[in-house]
Amino acid sequence: MIWKGLMCITGSESPVVVVLTGSMEPGFKRADILFLPMSKYPIRAGEIVVFNKDEHDIPIVHRVIEVHERQDTGEAYILTKGDNNPMDDRVFYNGQQWLQKHHIMGRAVGFLPFVGWVTIMMTEKPVFKYMLIGALGLLAITSKD
Repeated sequence: MIWKGLMCITGSESPVVVVLTGSMEPGFKRADILFLPMSKYPIRAGEIVVFNKDEHDIPIVHRVIEVHERQDTGEAYILTKGDNNPMDDRVFYNGQQWLQKHHIMGRAVGFLPFVGWVTIMMTEKPVFKYMLIGALGLLAITSKD
């Protein structure tokens, strides 16, 4: 319910996201949690966005470095790059040269540092996930309430 409530408040299908790599250092470090409301305002160069291409399961957090808008159609063509990466993100675009608005999941407006380590540990080390689930199950079984 909390997740659905956040989705309604922020207008984003993913209201929070965990930074999984060091590509945005020094601004955001691995395991930072970002808050991502959607906005009706145009995307501008310099903003940090989270995008997801149709073929990828994992959203990518990077900075917008270039935006081209077509006045006649209102379409925007967006180019991103990780602050700590040497090249732009066209390699992630699967043969396309630009992202479009529908690829953008949200814009970063705030963050909590290092809170995402639990998520990263559960993803990278499945044993940790099973231990955590087992501990929660044991706690539920042994509680007196």
